[in-house]
Amino acid sequence: MGVRPAVLMIIACLLLLPAAEAFAGRVACLRCHKPHYTGRGTCIGCHRGDGRSDRLAIAHRDLIQARFSWFAIAGSQPLQRGEKLLVSFACRRCHTSAGKGNRLASNLDRLPMNTTPQKIFEAIKSQALFMPDFSFDDRQITDLVNAILAGAVKAGRSGGETPQVVHFEDMKRHTDNVFEKQCGPCHKILTEAFGALGKGDMGPNLSGLFSEHYPATLKDNGRWTADILKKWLENPRKISKNSQMRPIPLKKDEFEQLLAILAVKTEH
Repeated sequence: MGVRPAVLMIIACLLLLPAAEAFAGRVACLRCHKPHYTGRGTCIGCHRGDGRSDRLAIAHRDLIQARFSWFAIAGSQPLQRGEKLLVSFACRRCHTSAGKGNRLASNLDRLPMNTTPQKIFEAIKSQALFMPDFSFDDRQITDLVNAILAGAVKAGRSGGETPQVVHFEDMKRHTDNVFEKQCGPCHKILTEAFGALGKGDMGPNLSGLFSEHYPATLKDNGRWTADILKKWLENPRKISKNSQMRPIPLKKDEFEQLLAILAVKTEH
């Protein structure tokens, strides 16, 4: 009788071991898939899904496809390319990613909680109204999705964020402002106070113009400031001799209104 408890304990451990391994995402996944990047931990760490079941409908629920799973591999080429695209195309002039950026459009760090990588891919491919058409190819979009997913992991799930609502289309939107009258025919912009303004594509998108996330388009990688903008509007060719923009003389109150429209809140 003295051996019986020990035997029962061994039997219990043998019965529980497969369940424990399956919960860790090892047994069920590896019945169909060969292991790779084992140093990263379990399969669900990169691909999500449910590693406790071998029923495909359950195991593959919310599964991240292989092309979108590079976000979990630090230093991977798709992730590096995507992070470079985020910077070179100045996505943070409107969005927050990896905890940094302007709050003029959706917070990219919160997208993975509410949607799938494939839907993020489709949203970039068919850009929203007022989002510049960057003409990304499929590989670039895939790389961007990886960078967005990695940024969300880096940012974590910090609470207390005030929801940002952007009204892209509103038949009653306020159009009696200096931007719509003087800048809107050639430029577009997302603003905190008025939502989306402008209708032109001849000039660059001016969203987040004064922020650190706007492209360094001035000479010697200079950043836009209120003083530089004032000089630019008075005579664009004095700053850039090849500019095709005509001078836009503004009264003091008009210029102050324009500065208020261009102001943004930046996450650091």
